[in-house]
Amino acid sequence: MKKYAIIFIAVILVASCKENKQEMASTKPIKEVPFVWENANIYFLLTDRFNNGDSSNDVNFNRVKETSKLRGFEGGDIIGITKKIEEGYFSDLGINAIWLTPIVEQIHGDVDEGTGATYGFHGYWAKDWTTLDPNFGTKEDLKNLVEIAHKNGIRIVLDAVINHTGPVTEIDPVWPSDWVRTDVQCSYKDYESTVMCTLVKNLPDIRTESNENVELPKQLIEKWKAEGRYDQEIKELDEFFARTGYPKAPRFYIMKWLTDYISEFGIDGYRADTVKHTEEGIWGEFKNECEYAFEQWKLSNPTKILDDNKFYMVGEVYNYNIGGGQFYDFGDKKVNYFKNGFNGLINFEFKWNAAQNTYEELFSRYSNILNDQLKGFGVLNYVSSHDDGSPFDKDRTKPYESATKLLLCPGASQVYYGDESARTLIIEGTVGDATLRSNMNWDAIENNQETKNVLGHWQKLGKFRNNHPSIGAGVHKMLSESPYVFTRTYSKDSFSDTVVIGLDLNEGKKELKIENAFEEGAILTDAYSQKEAKVLNGIVTIDSPFSIVLLEIKN
Repeated sequence: MKKYAIIFIAVILVASCKENKQEMASTKPIKEVPFVWENANIYFLLTDRFNNGDSSNDVNFNRVKETSKLRGFEGGDIIGITKKIEEGYFSDLGINAIWLTPIVEQIHGDVDEGTGATYGFHGYWAKDWTTLDPNFGTKEDLKNLVEIAHKNGIRIVLDAVINHTGPVTEIDPVWPSDWVRTDVQCSYKDYESTVMCTLVKNLPDIRTESNENVELPKQLIEKWKAEGRYDQEIKELDEFFARTGYPKAPRFYIMKWLTDYISEFGIDGYRADTVKHTEEGIWGEFKNECEYAFEQWKLSNPTKILDDNKFYMVGEVYNYNIGGGQFYDFGDKKVNYFKNGFNGLINFEFKWNAAQNTYEELFSRYSNILNDQLKGFGVLNYVSSHDDGSPFDKDRTKPYESATKLLLCPGASQVYYGDESARTLIIEGTVGDATLRSNMNWDAIENNQETKNVLGHWQKLGKFRNNHPSIGAGVHKMLSESPYVFTRTYSKDSFSDTVVIGLDLNEGKKELKIENAFEEGAILTDAYSQKEAKVLNGIVTIDSPFSIVLLEIKN
């Protein structure tokens, strides 16, 4: 694998002292580092494909048909994720939030579109929003996951689907016509043909625009009665509608069901699916209910509160680009989703920018936009994902560069499971996006030395990023073009953080002029080699066998 000559010099100036909860193997704990969503290092995983912690829940609802390759349930579950938290896998990566694909109960049947059977392993085919799919685990499993994640300084982000139900199958009937539309498929020509329609054939579209009172679907009533929880569900719905004054319209039922996971378990955020395919105003309504539920959970769990951050919501507005600032353009209408409940949006442009731009072009552009048009909001950058067939490094030949560009770029970072271990994105025999969704390559992590080397690179950069909010949420300034050296600075309340980074420098002895980034005589530690250096006459000298140097004030 190609190595990248990088010098990374950083200084953190902190106002008060409190030990970081996580023990860092190659980056010493930084004191009193606030968690900032704009600098989040979010690990995105397919719940079914990450780690099988309980093989007893692998088959449910008679989902036993032979499926197309990687289009059935593979066994991954919530317990498997929790085990990896306990093992320190995420902490070693500097991950401070985990985003899970939807875990609500999925349709029981399969869909066959001519390529073989497909089950709802991915979680986006909801049958019942009020309960978990047993393939993923139980509510007790979720409770345990959130508690253990929080103890390790990791937030939990679930995936919210309000736009559609799951497909109709022989054993999963269509929802009533006052709940869903099935007759118009999206053509994506303008706003209306993107919103008032089904995304694809046989994916019933929730009538999110409706304010008419609707009755619960017959199949849901029968299901709850059979499970012995009908009376409780109705009681909670009545209380919700009485408190909010909302009409009993389809979207508000779903909002109630989704916000229950906040008030009951204390999840920290939602990633909203298919955002541009609903009326933008519903997301503001949803955010209000999420924040209410989050505050209720905090009131009920005062000893479990992590910090003063409010509930986080990031949206998937497909093809939103950071270059659009606060707006997404439908052609006939521009919509500001940031003003409709979202803290951030997934940035579909990053992979192209990373491939075409120099470091300075990439970093300075993002910093300028985030600190101007998007000030107060954020973007979530990624190099690969579960449904993007044109990722930054499809062949996995640039895993070091992927880490360096993603983790050092302004904005929040989305690490898709296996980015850090070069999990292959090309699986022979798969159809469509199944090739992006293979099982996590734990065997390679355990036994392949090159995989271990790649993982080590992601770990060191990720932990360093986690300790320095200035990297993702700060202001970028170039100090020198050749050698390429720049600063990032971040300040809020009594906390300040300054980072100096050099890239594309030679291996061996390195001398960098760091201007007045930190004080003369300061003792620094290189988190990559664990060597120390002293600032002399405004110069830092490091002699290490590595092409990367991460410097911070010695603790």
